[in-house]
Amino acid sequence: MAQYVVQLRFDLAETDRRMDVRPAHRDYLTELKAAGKLVAAGPFADQTGALLVYDVADETELREILAKDPYTPANVYEIATLAEWQPLFPLS
Repeated sequence: MAQYVVQLRFDLAETDRRMDVRPAHRDYLTELKAAGKLVAAGPFADQTGALLVYDVADETELREILAKDPYTPANVYEIATLAEWQPLFPLS
């Protein structure tokens, strides 16, 4: 398993659409957390984006997870950063 950090940048012109989709997005994240695929997630205080940490087999699995996120077909974000992470002090 590998941990990946994903930083999303929200399309601020699509805030209303993102708010409409957010309940489904958060339900999806809850499922990922229960399955052990999501380590941590949350929006930035200024609501310009979010940071998510995943525990997955590889980048291919991560991209499959991102493709299934309700935010993806709604086209309300772009990926600012996607990188494998080697934490010195793990979150859990």
